[in-house]
Amino acid sequence: MDIIISNSSNIPIYQQIKDQIKNKIISNELKVGEQLPSIRGLAKELRISVITTKNAYDELEQEGYVETIPMKGTYVANKNVELIREEQLQKIEGLIDTAVRLAKISSISKGEVQNMLDILYEEE
Repeated sequence: MDIIISNSSNIPIYQQIKDQIKNKIISNELKVGEQLPSIRGLAKELRISVITTKNAYDELEQEGYVETIPMKGTYVANKNVELIREEQLQKIEGLIDTAVRLAKISSISKGEVQNMLDILYEEE
């Protein structure tokens, strides 16, 4: 599994792993029922502690993104795709609300904000 860890990031390693796996599930790169690498296997591949990997998997399971079957492994859970999309929309709405409030306080026009959004959306 392609996971990139940044040791210079302020984000804890387990969170980086969790976020990347979550993004792969949301984007359907990891499909429902697909098996994730074992905790030990992923830890070895990433050259990190098994405990760090376990923490990431545990949080993914608590949030309903994966399920662990004892003696078999960890699999992508059958989480409602619409629920995931709604969660993402709520996060985006909150971030946009913050940006709009900051723009208004700073006397930045709606057009300038829209231009920034267009530029940022086209990047990658």
